[in-house]
Amino acid sequence: MKNPIQAMFEAGIVDTTDFAPDSRYFGLPRRTFTAPDGRQVPYVSRRFVPPPESFATLSFRTVAEGERLDQIAAQTTGNAEAFWMHCDANRAIWPEDLEDTGTQLRLTLPQGVPGPEEDI
Repeated sequence: MKNPIQAMFEAGIVDTTDFAPDSRYFGLPRRTFTAPDGRQVPYVSRRFVPPPESFATLSFRTVAEGERLDQIAAQTTGNAEAFWMHCDANRAIWPEDLEDTGTQLRLTLPQGVPGPEEDI
């Protein structure tokens, strides 16, 4: 399965930046701090975590004993480093907050990607 964000990048829909399209820092502006000694220190501007309501739910999954969020991300998105998407969609700061056996994990589309229309 091809990562949809990578496909948009390859199609030229998404601009090139210092971060990969599936990075949580993609699209954030770089800034520069000037230290008292005149040194220029580049940094990435602050990232605000989107509200969970901005994600379309695909399904739910119960975390099995010993599972880690990076393993779940690898299975569900094809990218172990995309664990942060599950954190955002489930209002978790730390991946470990979602790794307890029996936790109901909400699986979603990326932020802003609309889900399938509901049956009327």
